[in-house]
Amino acid sequence: QVQLVESGGGLVQAGGSLRLSCAASGSMFSINAMGWYRQTPGEQRELVAVIRSGGSTNYADSVKGRFTISRDNAKNTVYLQMNSLKPEDTAVYYCKLNYRRDYMIYDYWGQGTQVTVSS
Repeated sequence: QVQLVESGGGLVQAGGSLRLSCAASGSMFSINAMGWYRQTPGEQRELVAVIRSGGSTNYADSVKGRFTISRDNAKNTVYLQMNSLKPEDTAVYYCKLNYRRDYMIYDYWGQGTQVTVSS
């Protein structure tokens, strides 16, 4: 059984910062990647940032230079440092885990955490 525990969302003023955390636990053989996605009402879930097992990262153009994804491999935890937040960053942020076990690859989603940026 895999579990993802997200934390760090909340309300912040424009220009402020938040740090999201997502801790993975359970019977995973190896983690391929962990990432953050976000979704607003009526819109599709979109990639914010991803970090792979080798350390490579990708970011949405809209967050480049403002958000930083990092990972603590010993704790199976991924972080998203969000600086210079804008009202358009307001969304529910979801952590996604991609892992491998028994020659199969799985995706697992967290429950989501609300980020609200006021103008």
